[in-house]
Amino acid sequence: MERPTLVVMAKLPVAGAVKSRLAAEVGVAEATRFYRTTLRRTLMRLSPDRRWRTVLAVAPDRSARWAWPCGVPACPQGRGDLGRRMQRIMDAIPPGPVVIVGSDIPGIRPRHIASAFRLLGRSDAVFGPAEDGGYWLVGLRRRPRVPQIFDSVRWSSDHALADTLANCQGLSVGFAATLPDVDTAAGWRAWRRLEG
Repeated sequence: MERPTLVVMAKLPVAGAVKSRLAAEVGVAEATRFYRTTLRRTLMRLSPDRRWRTVLAVAPDRSARWAWPCGVPACPQGRGDLGRRMQRIMDAIPPGPVVIVGSDIPGIRPRHIASAFRLLGRSDAVFGPAEDGGYWLVGLRRRPRVPQIFDSVRWSSDHALADTLANCQGLSVGFAATLPDVDTAAGWRAWRRLEG
């Protein structure tokens, strides 16, 4: 059986380059701290799991040589909007199911990833909806072909999931858990409360 691959999308965690919408509300330093903390914890939780191999897809491309946390292998995302970059990953990863997640989902746990791969055992595609109308996880079985599902999606909007689902006609689709991402001050405050 082909080994599944988990891809974590990440940006180089430097001030001013990450979480710009959040930074506009809580400041660059706090947004950067949130991103660094969540990225590190995501990799620490997910990358040791032997049920899948973990790859970090990074931007900018030259940051693939940076010392990323946890020793996870890194590859460049390449150019284009989020959809073009995710499609490139789906096309390039060796055979087997692929799940892509963001690096700013504080609640993500190995059980969520395992559930998504189980869903891909009986579905062509899987989504983990976010509370804001987007999604924090997307996965494809990629058999017998790699479908093209990311065209004409209104990224960073409450239409992202609906637009991507519209591209999945003819595919069977499963849904993983709904998790919040943190793009606003309200989400950041909720995260801070949980942090104690």
